[in-house]
Amino acid sequence: MSLIVDDSPEAAKAVVQRTPRQIAWMRFRRNKTAVFSGCVALFFILCAFLAPVITGILNLGPITTYPKALSDVGMPIGPLGGMSAAHPLGIEPGAGRDVLAMLLYGSRISFSIALITSVASIGIGMLIGITAGYFRGRIDAVIGRFIDFLLAFPSTFMIVALSLPLVQRVEALHIAKDNGARLVVLCVFFVFFGWTGFARLVRSQALSMRERDFVMAAQSLGASNWRIITKEILPNLWPTAIVFLSLSLPGYLAAEATFSFLGVGVLPPASTWGLVLSDAVTYWQTDPAYLIIPSAMLIIIVLALNLMGDGIRDALDPKSDSR
Repeated sequence: MSLIVDDSPEAAKAVVQRTPRQIAWMRFRRNKTAVFSGCVALFFILCAFLAPVITGILNLGPITTYPKALSDVGMPIGPLGGMSAAHPLGIEPGAGRDVLAMLLYGSRISFSIALITSVASIGIGMLIGITAGYFRGRIDAVIGRFIDFLLAFPSTFMIVALSLPLVQRVEALHIAKDNGARLVVLCVFFVFFGWTGFARLVRSQALSMRERDFVMAAQSLGASNWRIITKEILPNLWPTAIVFLSLSLPGYLAAEATFSFLGVGVLPPASTWGLVLSDAVTYWQTDPAYLIIPSAMLIIIVLALNLMGDGIRDALDPKSDSR
């Protein structure tokens, strides 16, 4: 029995070497739901950070009032909350601000908080998780008990109860003022309670990698702990960090909206999705569009980010092709 080898140029072109990054991107592109969700999320993010350009083109302002678009009782004139060519998403009842401008500028705050807290939580969780998993022993025990201690705290109650005293402390230290101080405190709270879950995940993976052949080979060659962590373990944890980032963004977006709804976030005249929803509840019977529009936008962006995160997780999973 002879072995036939095809040396033709066509056969050579058929064998294509791909890097792990190219393989992950190919898997992600095959997931049409994830790609569409990513496009939707990118559209919302671009609209948020291009808010000054969009509102400038439409000649709108986030704090500008339009009293002529309101009736004598302060309700928007026209159907669907006063939607028109001049005000595509309608007018805010009472104050008379443009809803589109409010949501665009409010989403800038929401996305900024979600991005800052997600990146900071991942950074802290990565550092502490690798330290606990690699060095093990007493260090792992102390870090583990500290994480258990933080997880025992009722985070929602703590944020609501301690927000005002800490805002006053930040203002007294001249770190930030007014809404800036509130944003600083909210980000600190989110990071303080948000890194623990990722640290536990990284710790478990670091414990597993510490016993792998490539790490033991580096140890036998006399590599320092710093080199092993940065060159051998850390590169293998980036896929986990990327997946966690994509899945934590919608969580922090929803959390910011929740706490702003409760009055813990920024205060008017600034606006976020949570503040708009808090104000819209008052008018849900007389102007339901004012409640439905921001609610629908928040649901869409959170769902899109979650679906995109699921797609990224499947793309980075080496077993996804076998499934």
